[in-house]
Amino acid sequence: MGASLMARNIFNQPPKDEKESAAPSPAPVKSSKLPGSVGGLRDSLREITANSIRDIEPERIDMDGLRDRLILEDSSIEDLAESIRKHGQQVPIMVRPSDQPDRYRIIYGRRRLAAIRRVGGTVKAIVRTLDDDASLIAQGQENNLRLDPSFIEKSLFIKEMQEAGYKPGVIQDALGLTRQGVSNHRVVIEQLPDELVRLIGPAHGVGRRQWGDLAALSEKVPLVDIARETLASLPDTTPSSDKFQAVYVACSSKARGAANQSARGKTTVVKDNSGSPVGTLSVDGKSIAIKITRKDNPEFGQWLEERAETTLRQLFEQWQNERGSGS
Repeated sequence: MGASLMARNIFNQPPKDEKESAAPSPAPVKSSKLPGSVGGLRDSLREITANSIRDIEPERIDMDGLRDRLILEDSSIEDLAESIRKHGQQVPIMVRPSDQPDRYRIIYGRRRLAAIRRVGGTVKAIVRTLDDDASLIAQGQENNLRLDPSFIEKSLFIKEMQEAGYKPGVIQDALGLTRQGVSNHRVVIEQLPDELVRLIGPAHGVGRRQWGDLAALSEKVPLVDIARETLASLPDTTPSSDKFQAVYVACSSKARGAANQSARGKTTVVKDNSGSPVGTLSVDGKSIAIKITRKDNPEFGQWLEERAETTLRQLFEQWQNERGSGS
């Protein structure tokens, strides 16, 4: 898949519990029955992990393909590098041969590769000759087995895969989702600005309903502006899920304030050229009202009453004519 199909670098902040030292050494695992290509792929991954690991120079591996997490380079890469310095690389990455001689393309293990480039030395890698579809499925399944991506990370990955032209069946296999499950993720991500998601991060533990509720507020308040203002007051170490809650509370509060302001409406005193009050114009979310106080302008009030219906119809017809001429 060419460079034109490469995803934007919008994935970062992986789950806290991903530590190289905590990952188990490759070992045979009891097979579980899974349908179709997903089950076969998982069994295949286990077999090749146990038997086909090679040492490759990191500079011979190209970082391409779709990203499956929010911003790859973050402070946790240094923690992972330190763990590899102490304990070695416990889990191999997977690569496939490149079109260029003696080079490879990453399938999964981008954070491990970035950490080893800091540490130095070779990287343990499984080399497989896979096409684009099989590579994507391997990438998605490995992440699901080891990392449990958050709802919004899966949603972004789905969006990237669809925009890159992958078929629905491949996308479903890559994440182990049904057709409806893919649709549920896509409906939410389509309503959210990309910048908002980058500001909040993966937000592990925040599900479809909560992200959907935040997305629904986009029609009422400027989500990105509120998020920037809210997050600027939080410490840099604030967990992503807490960032989500802070942004959601701030956006909900703004939306309620806007709704209350609209419900209260606005009343304007209309005056003549000398500054004397003629009447009042009241506008709220439900109606527009013109009020003439008979005590202040009894003669004008009588005159308007006699002509109100005719005048209102004339104004309505004028509006229709202007609307028609502008269409």
